[in-house]
Amino acid sequence: MPHGKPAGQPCAQLLPDMRCAVFGQPGRPAFCGGLRPSAEMCGNSRDAALHWLTRLEVLTAPSTVAA
Repeated sequence: MPHGKPAGQPCAQLLPDMRCAVFGQPGRPAFCGGLRPSAEMCGNSRDAALHWLTRLEVLTAPSTVAA
C-alpha cells in the first residue's frame, strides 16, 4: 500500500484468519510496528477494538479541505 490505506478498509496484508501477512518481516510498515495495543485500545471484544481503531483513523485522517 504505497499510498496508504483508506480509512475503513482492511489492510491489504490482513489474512483471512485476521493475522498479519507481514508481521516480523523487514518490509513491514513502520506504522504497524509502532502501534502498541493497550487495554483501552482492545477493549473486551473484537468489535470494541475495531471501534477504537476506526475512531483513530478518523481522528488522524489527512484534511480533505480544498484550497
